[in-house]
Amino acid sequence: MGPSPGLLLIGGSFAAFRLLNRGLERLVPPPRPALRNRWKWRNIWTSFAHSLLSGAGALLGFYLHPQMAEDLIGTHSRAAHCVVSVSIGYFLQDFVDMLCNQKLHQSWELLFHHSVVIICFSVAVLVHRYIGFALVALLVEINSIFLHLRQILLMANLLHTTCYRLNSIINLGTYVVFRITTLAWMTRWLVLNRENIPLATYTVGTVGMAIMTPMNIILFYRLLRSDFLKSSREAWREKEK
Repeated sequence: MGPSPGLLLIGGSFAAFRLLNRGLERLVPPPRPALRNRWKWRNIWTSFAHSLLSGAGALLGFYLHPQMAEDLIGTHSRAAHCVVSVSIGYFLQDFVDMLCNQKLHQSWELLFHHSVVIICFSVAVLVHRYIGFALVALLVEINSIFLHLRQILLMANLLHTTCYRLNSIINLGTYVVFRITTLAWMTRWLVLNRENIPLATYTVGTVGMAIMTPMNIILFYRLLRSDFLKSSREAWREKEK
């Protein structure tokens, strides 16, 4: 008996994102300000590509298979299973990339985040259950598109541009809608469906949400402070001069 299609897809996704990461410098050459940190430039663009793919995949998954929204445990399409498997491959690749290129004290938060996601998604893929719930989690990636675009603009030294300002507004809006609201809804769903979920799976899901929610609230505050509160204070100082 050979390896499951899910494991093969995870391995193929890992290799594909690894190759994309290696070739991105030719596809999207880093601007002069980003030349000091080439690996980070490649890493962010790889993450941007995954966000586009998985965010669109999550939306299409529920649009093409609406009955999955009514049963997040047992109902899912083959395409939804593939989207979750591909995402595991990406998170594994990103984990390895950060581990090899960044100091632990700089990346431990993301490494911890990725570990939780990999464990939770792997359970869903291997047992062919909770794929719908995992797909709900991937709706967060819609916000990640603008989160990664923000990092790209910062690395390109385009902080004081209309593009950055517009992206900041969209980023904060999608953060509330697709990240905070989604995580809150997932937590509520876990509590309401406690009786339908085995204890081990419920524990993994609850611990995962308990870790993810505070991390995302802290990140929201950092974004708000950096892109809005700081710029408001600077504008006030300019008026006082």
